[in-house]
Amino acid sequence: MASPSKAGTALAALREDLTGDVFAPDDPGYDEARTVFNSMIDRRPAVIAQCAHEADVVRAVRFARDLDLKIAVRGGGHSVAGMALNDGGLVVDLRRMHAVTVRPGAASSVRVEGGATMSHMDRATQPYRLATTGGRASTTGVGGFVLGGGSGWLERKFGLAVDNLLGVDLVTADGTTVRASAEENPELFWALHGGGGNFGIATSLTLQLHELPEFSLAFVLFRPESGPEVMRVYREIIATGPPEVGGGVLCLSGPPEKFVPEHLVGTLICAAVVTYAGGEESLREVAQPLLALPHEAGIVGAMPYADVQCMIDDPPGLRNYWSAESLTGLPDELVDVFCARAATVPVPTGCRHVLFPLGAAVASGPAEFPVPYREAPWLVHPFGIWEDPADDERCLRWVRKARADVRPWTTGAVYLNFIGDEGTDRVSAGLGPENTLRLAMVKAQYDPDNVFRFNHNIVPA
Repeated sequence: MASPSKAGTALAALREDLTGDVFAPDDPGYDEARTVFNSMIDRRPAVIAQCAHEADVVRAVRFARDLDLKIAVRGGGHSVAGMALNDGGLVVDLRRMHAVTVRPGAASSVRVEGGATMSHMDRATQPYRLATTGGRASTTGVGGFVLGGGSGWLERKFGLAVDNLLGVDLVTADGTTVRASAEENPELFWALHGGGGNFGIATSLTLQLHELPEFSLAFVLFRPESGPEVMRVYREIIATGPPEVGGGVLCLSGPPEKFVPEHLVGTLICAAVVTYAGGEESLREVAQPLLALPHEAGIVGAMPYADVQCMIDDPPGLRNYWSAESLTGLPDELVDVFCARAATVPVPTGCRHVLFPLGAAVASGPAEFPVPYREAPWLVHPFGIWEDPADDERCLRWVRKARADVRPWTTGAVYLNFIGDEGTDRVSAGLGPENTLRLAMVKAQYDPDNVFRFNHNIVPA
């Protein structure tokens, strides 16, 4: 570590040089700047650099390297495990860098800065009737989402987010800038297709866009005892439907939303979501078997894609613990196991037991990228979210049991964006054992000292 006098001089210079803001522990606004989405995380960085552009990021990285400070990177989204913070180091905060540039035309694309959220991107592309695969909530950060693979409502039609990645601008561990694309630094570009923030700080990403003139949604609420029948009908809709069909089934404690009847708020409910990358008539046709089941409430119709993203935002300030497994299929026995665990969702909390379909364009996408869950037809996602610290033990236990329940049907792969810190074996499962060594070699080239280690970490070879 640097001497106090050197550190003080360097911090003063950083404050002077950065266009964005710099916070140290004694500064007004420091506590707000270090607060993250998951209220279970309470860490105290030595310095927070809220960067305004790429040159700020370069300056911040060089500042940290000169003082031998640990570096954590904060994008625009959740970071459920708190990897966006550290104790006693530097946080490079990208949230001020959220500009979006849409390039319509024959080969439509969008350039998104590293601190942008899905809301920034989707609101910018929607007027052009264009979209790309994004997350399932408007508050998801684009950078971490894409570099971690990127599973969302549009994936069965347009592929995973990384299947649409055209280029990335990075600031590397030595404070230099590099461009990664199919033509420039292709091995680094390959590694960014699932390897996350291990190789540098993504200051911008360029993604392919697709025509999306219409988008439709069915959101149907059922009593929890209808869960097994709902899941079997939903399974058939996915199996027989076109790639335009997506969505999920979730069991949760009824949220106080305008589309949830008052008598269901705070109770356990089963919700089926059918999304359709097209118009309402086609949606109703494929969703009819589900709509024919007795249900408590529902909304069906055309809805702007960006508005759908806002329906299930994950509010900040709550306690979060998530996990996930990739499934080999969805046999009746697994349906029953899933629903039995769903019946034990901690109530009243925001915990959810979620099942998402993959397949279609996900399964047929590029096989060479380090996203081994691509072949799984379904993902299960026990999602713990609650407010009272007194509920910590029961909510953590519930998530772990939900994951353990499905172990007989897992592929062994995992979607890393859906989990927190679950150890090195799970990181390998999220990248693929055969890919891990290759990724470690790329890591050794671009970050040999493992500077960027507050993530699903890849140790340099």
